[in-house]
Amino acid sequence: MSISRGHGERVLVADDSEANRELLIELLTADGYHVVPAANGSGALEQIRSGSIDLALLDVVMPRPSGFEICQSIKTNAQTRLIPVVLLTSLNSDGDRIRGIMCGADDFLTKPVNKHELLARVYSLLRLKQFTDELDNAESVLFSLALTIEAKDPYTEGHCDRLSKYSVALAKKLGLPDELLIALRRGGSIHDIGKLAVPERILLKPGPLDAEERRIMEQHTIIGERICAPLRSFRNVLPIIRHHHEKWDGSGYPDGLKGEAIPLTARILQITDIYDALTTARPYRHALPVAEALAIMRAEARRGWWDESLLNEFETSVLEPALPVGSRAS
Repeated sequence: MSISRGHGERVLVADDSEANRELLIELLTADGYHVVPAANGSGALEQIRSGSIDLALLDVVMPRPSGFEICQSIKTNAQTRLIPVVLLTSLNSDGDRIRGIMCGADDFLTKPVNKHELLARVYSLLRLKQFTDELDNAESVLFSLALTIEAKDPYTEGHCDRLSKYSVALAKKLGLPDELLIALRRGGSIHDIGKLAVPERILLKPGPLDAEERRIMEQHTIIGERICAPLRSFRNVLPIIRHHHEKWDGSGYPDGLKGEAIPLTARILQITDIYDALTTARPYRHALPVAEALAIMRAEARRGWWDESLLNEFETSVLEPALPVGSRAS
C-alpha cells in the first residue's frame, strides 16, 4: 500500500510521450506532489529556468535537447545544480548509464517505471534536497550576519564584496582549483564574522586600542572559525577565517604562524584586505592613492609582515591590468 509522502514539492516530468507523462503525473499527484509537465526538451529547460522546480524526471530520448543535455545544463549551472535529476530510459547499456553519470544524474529509472520504485526514489532524493536547502539557508544566515558587521561602519561599505573579487582574481592568476576559489569568495564575505562578539565600543573605536581591547579584538578569528565550523561546506573557508591576521614573520595572531605555514588562501585574503583598507577612506585619514598604498605594503613586506611574492603577483596580475594607464603604480 502506498503512503502519501509528498508535501507539494514541484516535480518536473519531461517526456515526449503523452501516455508516459500522464502515467507519471497520476502516480506523483496521488502521492502529494505538484507535477509540472513538459512535452519536450525546450519546455523542460523553460520550467527549470523558472526557478521553482524541486526535482526533475527527464526522459533520455526527447527531441533536442535530450534528457542527457538538459541534465548537463542543470548540473553545470550554479543556480540549478542542486536540483536532483532522475533520468528515465529504456536504454540499458552501460554506455548510456555512464553518460548519464558524466552528465551529473542523481539516479536512473528504467521504463516501464515501477510505481513503488519511482515513489521511493523521488521521496529519497527530495529528502536529500531538503537537507541541502537547509544548509543553503544556514549559509545565507551567515552571509547576512557578516553584512551586519559591515553595515555598522559606513567606511567599510562594499569592503566584503571587493575582498571577494580581488581574492578570487588573484587566486585565478595563481591557478588555484575551483574549490579554493569558492572558499575565497565566501571568505571575503565572512572572514570577520567573529566580530559579532566584539563590543561596538571596541569595534568602532576611532583611536588605537589598549591592551585589553586588542586582546578582545584578536579573539574574533577564533570565534569566527567556531561559528562556521559546523558547516562542512565551509571546511576550506575555516583556515581563511582563523589565519587572515597571521604575519609572514610569525608576529601575527591567533597562532603566530610563520611563512608558508600560513595557509595560502589566508595569505591571499590578507593582501587584498590590507590593500582595500589603505585605499578606502577611514575616519582618521583619506583613501590613499594606489601607488602610495602599494609603497606602504612593499615596505611592510620587507619588514617581514606579508608574503612579498603574493603582493607582487597581486600588483602585476590583478591591479595593473584593471587600472587606467595614468593611475598605475610605478
